[in-house]
Amino acid sequence: MSRRPAAAVLLVAGLLAGCGGSSKTTTQGQGGHSHPATPRDPVLAALGLPALHGGSPLPGYLMIADRDNNRIIIVNPGKRIVWRFPRPGALGPGQRFAGPDDAFLSADRRSIITNEEFSDAIAVVSLSRRPRIAWEYGHQEVQGSGPGYLAHPDDAYLLANGQIQVADLINCRVLWLNPAKKIVHAIGTAGNCTHDPPHALLQPNGDTPLPDGGVLVTEIGGWVDRFTAAGRLVWSIKAPTDYPSDAQLLPDGNVLVAGFNTPGRIDIISPKGRILWTYGPSSGPGSLDRPSLAVMLPNGTIAATDDWHHRVVLIDRTAKKIVWQYGHDGTPGSGPGFLQKPDGLDLLP
Repeated sequence: MSRRPAAAVLLVAGLLAGCGGSSKTTTQGQGGHSHPATPRDPVLAALGLPALHGGSPLPGYLMIADRDNNRIIIVNPGKRIVWRFPRPGALGPGQRFAGPDDAFLSADRRSIITNEEFSDAIAVVSLSRRPRIAWEYGHQEVQGSGPGYLAHPDDAYLLANGQIQVADLINCRVLWLNPAKKIVHAIGTAGNCTHDPPHALLQPNGDTPLPDGGVLVTEIGGWVDRFTAAGRLVWSIKAPTDYPSDAQLLPDGNVLVAGFNTPGRIDIISPKGRILWTYGPSSGPGSLDRPSLAVMLPNGTIAATDDWHHRVVLIDRTAKKIVWQYGHDGTPGSGPGFLQKPDGLDLLP
């Protein structure tokens, strides 16, 4: 536990505000051609990345938590790595970075927060040309439920108000931490692992923030729960599988959820639990093996981590067909174009 909370607050606040960049009058396209002057996204400018101009199913840069390679990478639609963490020298004395299980952009897209699930820690990394770990919580490879401890944290988010939200899976609760590392709110109680929301949760592995300040919680065992910002239960629905993972609320109020099974599946379900759409080939190159996250991109394509096939895929909803992938189906690796149990993704538009 930090004994200098004011310094911790300033550290995270500075991280959120400190990744600026200058605009340029032209941008360099993927083929080396200059494009007319357009307003430059400040985040892309700060990273030295060009704006993208369509022509790919991927509408931006894709960030991937490449868990078993102990890295976070960003790739462009041409499948080239344009950013990575950690680089040599990026970790300070005594710092470790092991098994980023998920990775999400902060609300202002200038930081990344990742949960190192099997190391029982979470970390905030600056999204910059010289990234570094700027904030940590938990004790590496030491589980606990007391102040400063986590047990298999999952899906950590850095919210617009500076708080950190995380599913503390083994402790069966969702926590909200302030930058000074104090627990300010919780749903569920450590040690009470039953499906009885809002009083108790059964191993939550997802805690997606909602536009209204609420949260969508996914419970291993087969449940998806929607809560208000005050922690009141709105609804709880049974998922189509016994291992739903990282449910996402869609703009129309329906829910997109991955089934962490073999073969895996992805479903869209209504708030009453009715299955509206499913992707889940049982075999062949389109089949999935324990997908842990599916998100809908702005163009309507679904991006998913196909964890145990060592790839990230984009799925056309109408054709129910994979139209883009990074990684090689069933072949783990760390070289260009390869992944090893990718577990998380986010889009940098």
